[in-house]
Amino acid sequence: MIENIHGSGSLCSSVLAGVFSPGSSRVARGTLDSITKGLNSSRNLFVSDADGCSALSSDSLSILPEGGIIALTGRPHWDSKELQEIASRDGHARALANAYTRYGIACLDHIEGPFSALVLDSENNRAMAITDRLGLHPVYYAELKSGIVFASSASGVLGHPEVGKELREDGIYDYVYFHMVPSPVSIYKRIKKIPAGHFVQLSDGFLNQNNYWLPRFSENNSEDLSVLSAKLKTLLKESVKDATDDFSITGSFLSGGLDSSTVTGFMSELHDDVRAFSIGFSAEGYDEMAFARITAKHFGIQLNEYYVTPDNVVDALPIIATSYDEPFGNSSALPAYFCAKLARDSGIVRLLAGDGGDELFAGNERYAKQGVFEAYQKIPSPLRKHILEPVIGRLPTGIALFDKARSYIDQANTPLPDRLQTYNFLHQHEPAEIFSSEFLSAVNVNSPLSLQRETYTRPADASTLNRLLYFDWQYTLADNDIRKVSHMCAVAGVEVTYPMLDERLLRFSLDIPSNLKLKGRNLRHFYKVALTNWLPQETIDKKKQGFGLPFGVWMQTHKPLQELAYESLLELKKTRYFNNGFLDHAIELHRKGHAAYYGELIWILMVLQLWMAKHAS
Repeated sequence: MIENIHGSGSLCSSVLAGVFSPGSSRVARGTLDSITKGLNSSRNLFVSDADGCSALSSDSLSILPEGGIIALTGRPHWDSKELQEIASRDGHARALANAYTRYGIACLDHIEGPFSALVLDSENNRAMAITDRLGLHPVYYAELKSGIVFASSASGVLGHPEVGKELREDGIYDYVYFHMVPSPVSIYKRIKKIPAGHFVQLSDGFLNQNNYWLPRFSENNSEDLSVLSAKLKTLLKESVKDATDDFSITGSFLSGGLDSSTVTGFMSELHDDVRAFSIGFSAEGYDEMAFARITAKHFGIQLNEYYVTPDNVVDALPIIATSYDEPFGNSSALPAYFCAKLARDSGIVRLLAGDGGDELFAGNERYAKQGVFEAYQKIPSPLRKHILEPVIGRLPTGIALFDKARSYIDQANTPLPDRLQTYNFLHQHEPAEIFSSEFLSAVNVNSPLSLQRETYTRPADASTLNRLLYFDWQYTLADNDIRKVSHMCAVAGVEVTYPMLDERLLRFSLDIPSNLKLKGRNLRHFYKVALTNWLPQETIDKKKQGFGLPFGVWMQTHKPLQELAYESLLELKKTRYFNNGFLDHAIELHRKGHAAYYGELIWILMVLQLWMAKHAS
């Protein structure tokens, strides 16, 4: 399974790249060949101006009537029949050019779905780069003395000779904190990335980032539950149907959970010979193959299985870890790769992924958990402050029930979104314990929480649950799960689409009241009611798990994994970033403490070292 991994992979998705120099109607020279180096796509197109300067690469290109160029990649939708007809006839860039000519920047109100775009407007001396509302098509950029360079990857921007590879100290800290580097920053000092639902604009010599879309949640939908359920099923089937143009060469990821089972089930209603792909692990508490088999049997589909082994991890990790543009510590990237590779070896060229349903319809355990903590704040303040907290604070320590009571009060008194990070390594351990003093002197340790607070408070008039959902659209989806699955599919050589993130479903979810999405502690209440008697009951009742990798468990006994981890941590000691004593302590914490929790810490440190050895040397 490992022999065909090849670095950054051969991207099946399209490339967006360009360089803009203010005051000029054309793109600065900037050697587009180097910008797109390594981004091998059969759908790259290039346009040159009269001086022969390479301008853009994309799916679809169009010239603005008053001078300028629009480039677009992706499969967007339009809110008017006229724009949709233009897109069908002349391409999406032409439709965007038409909308931009009419509405200016407000054209973004008329486009939705997965896309990224560049607008180079010579009449108004403006350059814009845009990513879609859910960040399915990322855009990276760097501001240069000569202008600005945009690309669909960090490596694309790094191809420009003026963009250096110097790392940000805060980027290293962000990675350890988030296990990835969140938008709008990157691991590189000169490069940023556009958050979901945002655009950057270079105009009159100023570069600004703007938020062009925010969800408007409603709590007032009075439609009957049966009516809403029928609408949901119709939208789900339409989104699966529109996710591919050829089911004969399309497969699905199948973990056996709600979303992958939903996508696979509707595929079976649309095509007679559906092939699904699932990954298993020979580790107690991690293997979900039984649920995948239940779904496959229920819908009468062909299930292709592969069991990932510790040796697979040893072989694949050094290559997978270095294939990303930035360090990426989500360990489920490996099973996602092996699943996509299994599909590609079976002749599949596109996979449908189930990502997104939990974040639209409230399926993550932390949503219910926050309700438990929020309930504490409903107790009258005098009773909390003057009776409960003083009494519980004086109870003996070391007794499990009393310690849990104190922990509950501490968490309940921590506001959202800070509370979400209670078990973060950098809240369980002081930063000075993990990092060197020299490194920390150059880092703003408050930046991660500041970024999260701004994101959490962004939606107006939203419930706690809906704020959490929007928060996860930014961090769990755009910066994590989508980045993981899209890149692993690209490395494996298949395209991927996300039916659960179809914007018709997104809009529909906005109108489902919070108390229907999450009823008490019953996650995805409405969704489960709507699909009861269609999905297997075992799927409805199943707890969320996914393709989690049992690295911490395997590392306890598998010597080659231990050697890879220990060697990586030894190499990290040669950097100036970490407290070397803590790197030794991390191994002891894994051996004597919680193997899964501290196994994850060792994983992210190991991935960081492997990545830096290739990209920061």
